[in-house]
This record gives sequence, structure tokens and C-alpha cells, in this order.
Amino acid sequence: MGEDLLSSRRIYEGRIVNLRVDSVRLPSGRITEREIVEHRGAVGIVAVDESGEVLLVNQFRAAVARTLLEIPAGTLEDGEEAEACAVRELSEETGYVAERIEELYVFYVSPGFSDERIYLYLATDLTLGSQRVESDEIIEVVKVPLDRALEMIGTGEICDGKSILGLIAARAKLLTS
Repeated sequence: MGEDLLSSRRIYEGRIVNLRVDSVRLPSGRITEREIVEHRGAVGIVAVDESGEVLLVNQFRAAVARTLLEIPAGTLEDGEEAEACAVRELSEETGYVAERIEELYVFYVSPGFSDERIYLYLATDLTLGSQRVESDEIIEVVKVPLDRALEMIGTGEICDGKSILGLIAARAKLLTS
């Protein structure tokens, strides 16, 4: 099972994503096109402090025209390792540095049209430093008990996929540790 790539052309190059159109031959012999969003990948960090509170960020998201409560996250820089990105993003967005950081999960965001992967990390043993948000970001840090954050998934207060998966995976990891 698979498809034969016949040709590929990039139709848009942006700062965050590129868009290409691939012409492919299906196993049936039919030729069709695939629109693919190319993305460098991203990280999401579930940062839990010594009292069991998780660091979340309130941030306006233009694509959905609303402010979302999320785990800290960010896009990989060219050539950057995911764990290094997680350390950087946690510090930039929240001001916290983690003594321990461990990978929880890696997943494809929407493989029907995008190659974006998100690497989820659990960050613990936190120390407060200084927040260094990027010039185009407005971020409010919110501390919530982990159990309350999980309840917020059920109420829809936390509604983005990376945060939902990250919080659930972190809870499972912490229960088995």
C-alpha cells in the first residue's frame, strides 16, 4: 500500500509553513494531487512544579480568532533538536527552567495534509528565571493544579490537541513514576 510520487512543486514558502502540491499515482493506477503543508515541527511542554501545579499560557491564536489556554509550546528552529527547543520555549514563554525534562510522546498533528510533528515533554524541578517572549507574542502564564487542568479539558476550557494529549500523557507518566 502506498503511492508513487510523480512530481512535486512548491507553491508557497513562508516563515512558518510551506505548501507543496504532489502528483501521485495510486495503487489503482489513478493519478491525483496531494496538497501538503510542510512544517519544521514543534514542541509542547507540560511543566509541573513541586506543588503539582502545571504552567499554562493564555495566548491569542489568530487562526481560530480567540485566546486559548495551552501548555507552553513553540516551533523548532532549523536544525534544532526537539529537547533543546523545549528547554528554550519553556524559558521564553514562562520564565521557568527545568532541572528534569523527559520526552512523553511524539505525534503527527494532522497527517492528512501536513507533515508537522509535535514532541511533547514533561518538565519538572522548576526554577523561576525571566520570561523572554518574542516581539509578536503576548503571553500570560497561569498556574493550575494538574487535576484541575485535566477537568478543564472536559469543560472545553482547554481545547487544543497538543495540550490535551500532553496533560493526559503527563498525568499517566506521573502516576507511574
